[in-house]
Amino acid sequence: MLSVIIPALNEEQTIAAVVKFCFLNPLVTEVIVVDDNSEDKTVSTATDAGAKVVISKVRGKGISMKDGILNATNEIIIFLDADIDPYPPNTINDLVQPLLNDDADFVKGSFARNAGRVTELVAKPLLNIFFPGISHFAQPLSGMIAGKRKFFDRINFFNDYGVDIGILLDMYLMQARIKEVNIGYIENKSKPWEALGKMSNEVSRAIIGKAQSFNPQEFTESEIHSLEAINREMNKTLRDQLSGFHKMAIFDMDDTLWQGRFIDKCAATFGFTAKLEDLRFAEKDSLILCKRIALLLKGKTIDQLLQVAATIPLINDAKDVIDQLKKKGYIIGIISNSYTLITNYVKQNIGASFSLANSLEFFEGKATGEVNLPSCFFGSPDSICGHSFCKTNALQYSCEKYNVSLSNTIVVGDSADDRCMVGNAGKGVSFCSKDEILETIASRRIREPSFQSLLTFA
Repeated sequence: MLSVIIPALNEEQTIAAVVKFCFLNPLVTEVIVVDDNSEDKTVSTATDAGAKVVISKVRGKGISMKDGILNATNEIIIFLDADIDPYPPNTINDLVQPLLNDDADFVKGSFARNAGRVTELVAKPLLNIFFPGISHFAQPLSGMIAGKRKFFDRINFFNDYGVDIGILLDMYLMQARIKEVNIGYIENKSKPWEALGKMSNEVSRAIIGKAQSFNPQEFTESEIHSLEAINREMNKTLRDQLSGFHKMAIFDMDDTLWQGRFIDKCAATFGFTAKLEDLRFAEKDSLILCKRIALLLKGKTIDQLLQVAATIPLINDAKDVIDQLKKKGYIIGIISNSYTLITNYVKQNIGASFSLANSLEFFEGKATGEVNLPSCFFGSPDSICGHSFCKTNALQYSCEKYNVSLSNTIVVGDSADDRCMVGNAGKGVSFCSKDEILETIASRRIREPSFQSLLTFA
């Protein structure tokens, strides 16, 4: 008799179908869904489908797998993924037949899909180095597995992306008889790109850690440093390859997304226009100017500032064009010398992914007159421009965070503050600008208050 264990996290859409699929096999006497504290209806859906549901005490696939084994009553155990529907009809039979025939102690399922990037760039190269005896496996990171309970009981489960390769390595080191079987074609959800760097790190850590514990005398300090360097390079290679598939459009806010400037509107509303103009004339240091302008907002409430923001209209087609850019796969961001309270307001209105700006300090809902300058605007040894404080540094930070190549960015700005950022973008756009230098630097120029032409080269 067989026990099927299904670790699950927020899989209400597919979990019932997977549970029912398991019960179609007459050898399956129990299906255990180990829920990883889902926030949807996974638990009730699995229960209604007939599964025994166990709630994991700590989130993580490795702990969920161990919890499942502790609750299983049969000697042959199968693990399936919760997010696959449909499975090939013979999946369970294919996984357990070598066990029932006593031809294997552990079976790894592979399927008709090209191996993923982490498998090809991280797992297989490291297995070739440290564990050549199992480097032939087509999909060493597959989570569809079956085995004898007495071997699973001896496994020390990783609780991260390294868990599946860790099981394979432990089985190999225990001298279990291992077979890989092809279960057919499946539609498997790919990992989101932002998870792949973390995944590659944890998979490589699992392989190197197992190798080190198995044969520690071969690991000198210099060799460990070499392995760390290899790991960094593999992560860099993975990120570089992925970056070519992602695109980003960055907008300035004042006089770009907006038909007007926030601080100018505040000055008109609260009566400090003359003071603002005097500051702009007298203070040439941009950082000091930023701090002195913030003092003009001292005592103003969050509600007052948001009410001012609500009076400034967006460019008429901003939302529509941004929606179309998002459909084309662009990540949308705002980089501004204004304030995060306001840029986040605009971000919500246009559906952008992020905004970067200065941060006004508030106490009991009122501005203190102090402003915090974001660290991502400051230069670093990796900065591509020579400015100590610049929007280009924020652009570079955003590209690194979202794994986008600079060549795949569109940056739209209107003023001298945007020159460097526009000049370093893949496609730099001057928008209704009165700055002649920016117009010269930009690769594209928009002279009418409309973003529609962005779509012609996006």
